[in-house]
Amino acid sequence: MAKKIAIVEDDPDQRLNYSDAIAKKGYEVASHANRLEAIRAFDLELPDLAILDIILEDEIDGGFQLCRELLQRAPDLPIIFLTERIDEIDKISGLRLGAWDYLPKPISLDYLVERITSLLRISEARGSRETEDKTTGRKIGELTLDQDALIVTWRNQRIDLSGTEFRMLAKLVRIPGHAVSYETLMNATMQSLVTNNTINTHMRNIRKKFEVADPDFNFIKSEYGFGYRWSE
Repeated sequence: MAKKIAIVEDDPDQRLNYSDAIAKKGYEVASHANRLEAIRAFDLELPDLAILDIILEDEIDGGFQLCRELLQRAPDLPIIFLTERIDEIDKISGLRLGAWDYLPKPISLDYLVERITSLLRISEARGSRETEDKTTGRKIGELTLDQDALIVTWRNQRIDLSGTEFRMLAKLVRIPGHAVSYETLMNATMQSLVTNNTINTHMRNIRKKFEVADPDFNFIKSEYGFGYRWSE
């Protein structure tokens, strides 16, 4: 079955150009002119990858808001920002929200399609790995996660985490050594009202539980203003 690509772009000519180029490569394309139209469509079916402009009609940061709403529903959804807003602060904001890429306009349509293909390939590989992790358990150094039983062990000692703490830890160690944003950790909590301070509290509690089993535990690193990193 063809992968479904969603395009949210308020310029009709650009929207048509992107749609035609992507469809020619065998993808199913759904295009939307604004955030509300896109949300109504996503209520019925989520895409396999979404391409978002930031300014959507009269919403200056409509794409950023839509990104948050999408990742609340599907935290691992590949999202590309495609925009004329190329200031560094916008790029940082987009990536911190959880987008997989941030591309400037104008763009080569061939490059855009190749980037989509590449990100979908990465997404499929992650999905396969996570499916395997869930069925067999995952080991990262001295840490073992049993996704089915929600059991964590550290150096052969069981660590009793809540469901929320387990999901946050699983996000944190998915790619050891890589920083994980506050937004990604918020999505992992599966809660509607979460702040950076909430995440900090959860992380302190997780650390304390590991330190009970291992007083020398020091593998959860804070990334000031961004999030956390699992670093052995």
